[in-house]
Amino acid sequence: MLTWVIYDISSDKIRGRVASICKKYGLYRVQKSAFLGTLNNNQLDSLALECEEAIEEEDSVFVFPMCESCYKGVRLIGKGFNDELVRDEVGTFIV
Repeated sequence: MLTWVIYDISSDKIRGRVASICKKYGLYRVQKSAFLGTLNNNQLDSLALECEEAIEEEDSVFVFPMCESCYKGVRLIGKGFNDELVRDEVGTFIV
């Protein structure tokens, strides 16, 4: 399922750690503190646990699973991102 991870973290080191966790799970950075990608329920739970262990008490990480019909209702204003890439719909071509 499509999953948003959005965070507010003051420490550069911890913020970098959370970004690395998101990338490890194959999420794509769509803004400086926002990642989006497809995760199954086990991955979603594991990512949430890893983020919880990485942050401090004053930090926050939001993990939003989103159904397909809800995602279709998202309105993007301004510069966007590659929707097909985020949803793992881009095929790999070997030349």
